[in-house]
Amino acid sequence: MKKVIIIFLLSTLLFQAFAEEITVNEAIKLRFGYEKGTLKFLHHTIQIGDGGTDFNYIEQGGQEILFPFERFTADLFLFKNNRLSFLYQPLTIETTTKFYDDVIIDDVTFAAGTIVNMKYGFPFYRVTYSYQFHPLSNLEIGTGLAFQLRNASITFASADGVNATSSQNVGPVPALHVNCLYSFLPGVYVYFEATGLYASSAIINGADFEFEGSILDTSLRFGAMITKNMTTYLNVRFLGGSAKGTSEYSNDRWSESRERYTSNYLAFSTISLGIELIPY
Repeated sequence: MKKVIIIFLLSTLLFQAFAEEITVNEAIKLRFGYEKGTLKFLHHTIQIGDGGTDFNYIEQGGQEILFPFERFTADLFLFKNNRLSFLYQPLTIETTTKFYDDVIIDDVTFAAGTIVNMKYGFPFYRVTYSYQFHPLSNLEIGTGLAFQLRNASITFASADGVNATSSQNVGPVPALHVNCLYSFLPGVYVYFEATGLYASSAIINGADFEFEGSILDTSLRFGAMITKNMTTYLNVRFLGGSAKGTSEYSNDRWSESRERYTSNYLAFSTISLGIELIPY
């Protein structure tokens, strides 16, 4: 992780040194961002199978502590009002817990007293288009659409290697997006954004059958310019999502759940410090 941060900072300095060269022209501009901080789960449950345990990751799965958090972004501004944003959000949490009660995940029973290694991997990629309005010289408001690709990998495995189950899939998630930036002093700003959608009908939720799904990713940021081409900021974020229903996809892959019913509810908050390179 330290190597990643060092490489990012060195790259930032390099980009800044050649800022004028990066700008293609006045109509096309770039911005790169990175933030690092801490993550706190507020709610997290999962149930796989109609007869499976409604497992609470916070109370039963070791997710009551703080975890590291980071996020990578890139923005492309086209002709001032058009913004195309790219996001990569790592999210892989690994914990180990001794189960004090029998727990059924998928079609596997982990008996009381079993030490279980758990991985909840839910990193995602997102591309967002927004049209930016400028009603005031110090105010910018944007609205648009987002497309997210989740890359889920959820595993439970006993430490002795006797029992294990996994559930993996890649799936699309469409969403709506809004943002607002207000500069109350030269070089000092507050920024709000939200990306979210709730869907319980086929097609909209990324499936061709009824399946409830939701996402809400919202943040409030306080930032200031530290050089002509660089800003730093403090960011507070809430991210939540849900998935509930019975899958009608075939489960011909060994890394997929045997049971078709899934219920997964997730909510966490983050506090992070970030840096943005504005090479123009």
